[in-house]
Amino acid sequence: MVAVDRAIVVPPPFRTFFGQPPALAYLAFTEAWERFSYYGMTALLVLYMSHALFLPGHVARVAGFAGFRSALESVFGHLSPLALASHTYGLYTAFVYFTPVFGGFVADRWIGRRNAVMLGAVLMSCGHFAMAFDASFLLALLLLIVGCGLLKGNISSQVGHLYAEDDGAGRTRGFSIFSMGINIGAVAGPLLCGLLAQVYGWHAGFGLAGVLMLIGLATYMAGYRHLRETTRAERETAAAMPMDATQWRILAILLVVIALTVFQSISYYQNSNMGLIWIDRSVDLDLFGFTIPVPWFSAMDSFVSIVSVPLLIALWQRQAERSGEPGEIAKIATGAFLAAAGNMVFVIASLFNHRVSALFPIFYAIFLGVGFLYYWPTLLALVSRAAPHRLKATMMGCVFLSLFVSNNIIGWIGGFYEHMSPARFWGMHAAIAATGGAIVLLLKRWLDRELIYVPQKV
Repeated sequence: MVAVDRAIVVPPPFRTFFGQPPALAYLAFTEAWERFSYYGMTALLVLYMSHALFLPGHVARVAGFAGFRSALESVFGHLSPLALASHTYGLYTAFVYFTPVFGGFVADRWIGRRNAVMLGAVLMSCGHFAMAFDASFLLALLLLIVGCGLLKGNISSQVGHLYAEDDGAGRTRGFSIFSMGINIGAVAGPLLCGLLAQVYGWHAGFGLAGVLMLIGLATYMAGYRHLRETTRAERETAAAMPMDATQWRILAILLVVIALTVFQSISYYQNSNMGLIWIDRSVDLDLFGFTIPVPWFSAMDSFVSIVSVPLLIALWQRQAERSGEPGEIAKIATGAFLAAAGNMVFVIASLFNHRVSALFPIFYAIFLGVGFLYYWPTLLALVSRAAPHRLKATMMGCVFLSLFVSNNIIGWIGGFYEHMSPARFWGMHAAIAATGGAIVLLLKRWLDRELIYVPQKV
């Protein structure tokens, strides 16, 4: 029988990347450039729509927008420019994380992961450049959604292939380092794109995002030969192999875990939607005569994540030596409670009757940044370890379905911002995250027992 999609056990190389397989460097830096462009664009998106594009005299230039707005208002009723911007942001970011399921399926069955990642990068580059023009706004969002679908799940799946199946702790550390690439891009993108947009206009910021995506494509091509790919025969054999009852049960349990992270994702990712609107209206942005660009605040939690990676890895290693490192499920629950604490910072800040210090969004970012490291890399590592071989890339795409659901809810909830007090709005988000954490803890013993490592048949 042909060995199908077997995880690669990499021999100790002469050169390593932070003690990890060298191929991780190419994947991490590709992800850094891709996230650089993505977060640079999304940091501008809701502000651009609510402050410029959706105002009279501008919105008529967008090709196909009348039909798009009519479809939204047929479901949600009349929408103000801010509510319309929130719904559009929510739909875009939701579908960015919906299409990786299909991207993983396409890679598993037909074109392979490397080709899927490259095609996705090309489409995303085109989408970012299309954002530089009002008329092609909706086309740009479509290209970005399809391109991200081909890239996101497949590049994450390639990270999982660098580790032995039973190396759960090493895999989690590898994904934490990979997440540094995500967060480096998430810091630098809003800073540079936000500054360009403030100085030279919105479209300059969007154009830079396109250039950054091209650099990401070049980085991936440089490491192309170092990344193992399944052959067409292996993919066809894997597709023909039936799954047994144990694999179906593990698949269902993984979907439960993925669904439970929706709670904390809602409270986390609202930071780039109504979080920026609240900061724009409620925070003193003057710093020694310099006005801090609002998009910069969406980079702070990612900066915290970058700084925290080596500290958390050292903590987890120390805990492991003492047989006390939290398991995957416990880490996911911890991330939820940290997200709840972050939103409580905004609740406290909202109780003041004046513009508050920038220290409040900084503390908010600290809780979110550390919470991200506890839940997101851990979730990716868990799925890449436990998912059945024939569906690994597809299941990595399913991880991003949680963000599809989350961002749809984020956009919907964001529409309530104008009708609630800020304290109630952020208190609601704290409660959502805490509820998710509590449910994970209640199910922890069962999930730990069901997802313990068991060698898979291939």
